Amino acid sequence: MKTHMKSLLAGLLLPGLLFAGAAGAAEYKDRSVKFAFQNVKEHPQGQGAQKFADIVEAKSGGKIKVKLFPGGTLGGDVQTVSALQGGIVEMSVMNAGILVSQAKEFALVDLPFLFNSASEADALLDGPVGEQLMAKLPEKGLVGLGFWDLGFRNLTNNRRPVKTAADIAGLKIRVIQTPIYIDIFKALGANPVPLAFPELYSALETGTVDGQENPAKTIELTKFNEVQKYMTITRHIYNPQSLIISKKFWDTLNSDEKALFQSAAAEATVFQRKLSREQEADALASLKAKGMTIDELPAEELGKIREKVKPVVDKYKAEIGDALVTQAYATIEKKRASN
Repeated sequence: MKTHMKSLLAGLLLPGLLFAGAAGAAEYKDRSVKFAFQNVKEHPQGQGAQKFADIVEAKSGGKIKVKLFPGGTLGGDVQTVSALQGGIVEMSVMNAGILVSQAKEFALVDLPFLFNSASEADALLDGPVGEQLMAKLPEKGLVGLGFWDLGFRNLTNNRRPVKTAADIAGLKIRVIQTPIYIDIFKALGANPVPLAFPELYSALETGTVDGQENPAKTIELTKFNEVQKYMTITRHIYNPQSLIISKKFWDTLNSDEKALFQSAAAEATVFQRKLSREQEADALASLKAKGMTIDELPAEELGKIREKVKPVVDKYKAEIGDALVTQAYATIEKKRASN
């Protein structure tokens, strides 16, 4: 994976370096960039954003300043997409699957149990399939700069330990505001409640919802353990994050500035993925130490969950399109075979 990351970085850096070399000193204008995201600044998402901001400011000689707006302070993801399209916010990073409202093909990354490992996701998203997904965005007022890591999602709730697939039934679970999540939890017998992330802690605290599902680091840093007693390791979906920029803003950048943003994105992507993946085990240990009851589902029960959500997978495969789905599965299988 390290070799692959280096080639990704080199591939994105090279055009910018060639341009700068050919044109002499790079030209940067004084610019201010609002970069909004849902997690706290200490989260790997926030640290990746800070890394990007630092690189851009340093390499532009302080002319381009990226200001971070963590913790959903400028609104939830759906609101942020709209702000990006309008040019009110310049940048964001969010679950790639949220972009399904812009292009149906993004449902691909939210297919349950698609990936066994983060390296499989990298192989898919850093290759032709990832390029095809990003190519859908400019006509929707967005430009993709890369894919970051959020991690594998796990289930928490405040009503009972979930030790079997049947235990999920009847729980009121907050889900991301995309149709596939609603369908997945309906298939599992739960009552899914679509809700913006900034509203989630309060909904858990007041009992408006019984539970939610997110990667361990997000659960830890958002302090969901304060309002959730039980956690179950389900790893039902792996969340790549789309690093995106407003096309309205992108179109105002000159060639040097675009090259800088692309190279900074590539460098920050390597940093962010590594950080996120290193912190997953620590987050689980921290949550356990803070009093959360953590259960790992037996293989037999995970198999039952897979069976229950299979009709959902089939439904969205049809919507995404055979060609892209076939290409995606072939890429993942090739990666598995090479391990």
